[in-house]
Amino acid sequence: MTDALIIGGGIAGVVTAMALQRAGIHAVVHESHASGADDAGAFLTVFANGLQALHAIDAHRPVIDNSFPAERVEFISNTGKRLGSRPIAGFDGGAGARTLKRATLYRVLHEEAERRGVTIEHGKRFAAAHTAPNGRIVASFADGGRAQGDLLIGADGIHSLTRKIIDAAAPRPRFTGQTTVCGFTRDAPEPPEPGTYTMIYGKRAFFGCTATPDGEVWWFANAPGPEIPRDRLAAVTPEQWRERVAALFDEDRTPAASLVRATGDEIVASNAYDLASVPNWYGDAMIVIGDAAHAAAPNAAQGASMAMEDGVLLAACLRDLPRRRAFAAFERLRRPRVERLVATSAAMSRHTTPGALGRMVRDVVLPLRLDRGSAGADDWLTGHTIDWNATVSDRPAR
Repeated sequence: MTDALIIGGGIAGVVTAMALQRAGIHAVVHESHASGADDAGAFLTVFANGLQALHAIDAHRPVIDNSFPAERVEFISNTGKRLGSRPIAGFDGGAGARTLKRATLYRVLHEEAERRGVTIEHGKRFAAAHTAPNGRIVASFADGGRAQGDLLIGADGIHSLTRKIIDAAAPRPRFTGQTTVCGFTRDAPEPPEPGTYTMIYGKRAFFGCTATPDGEVWWFANAPGPEIPRDRLAAVTPEQWRERVAALFDEDRTPAASLVRATGDEIVASNAYDLASVPNWYGDAMIVIGDAAHAAAPNAAQGASMAMEDGVLLAACLRDLPRRRAFAAFERLRRPRVERLVATSAAMSRHTTPGALGRMVRDVVLPLRLDRGSAGADDWLTGHTIDWNATVSDRPAR
């Protein structure tokens, strides 16, 4: 049986391990954090394409059972004008988009993986890798431990060490010019409708919020500004974030500022990055997936779903093809899709806070687009499916 070392126990790593197990490949996940719940304070949406990927390996139910639906998106301008709404698509025979905290997603995926017998080793900070004389790849960890396998999968995030080992000249993550701030409040003066994401095009920043079934409001703001060093980011208090973010929306006639000011200490922030294109995804026995290979700005909110797609498709490739050909097939099948997403999300980031003329045009054009209907507009993204039972070929389709 083939043995795989997976570096990183986040979404991509754990889903890949479960998919590999289903493909008959043994995998051990090596996670640097003690709990595996990095960035625990944030929340995210798993879209239909991500749920379908989980469905392909029968791992979707824990996510659905521990989340709540995201059914519609409503758009509001900085003047308070309602610009329109559109539905969030589901997938045939399954659920639509679901919202949950990142820590919850990590927890339920880890529990499901461990229930299936997948080994997840915590506190294993990846340090280096080399090929042994027997042809096996050896991973070294900061605690002095080592592990051997037939291949190594780097699911170690946007600041991936695996990516650097594969290609020392690999591009660094690009700061997108915004900080994403998330908060949670039970004292919202104007909570959104259940099942609805309210998206607000503020004059100075972009804001989004949704309500849980029990009435708590979860919100995020994409705030333009310079990159904040990690130590300084950690030093900013929730009170400081609350006032900084609320001030961005004080000039708008929307509920954003009041929602932020109704929030207590449950506020977290992170710099937003992307990776436009990574030239080399794999070497002889190593490959990167998820944010380590391609990372989009948070505007499209597809990071988790793309990681799920990656894990399932890579496992199918390794099931059906020898390692090197499997890596090549995976890249051929994935690169056009993920790079299109990165470009789409970057464009969304640029267009959320235009100047006065841009706001005027947007407030006229967006309602017309929504009135004409958006059915099918996102089919390439949320309508994507992976057929687990289909055999992967290393020959491009004619």
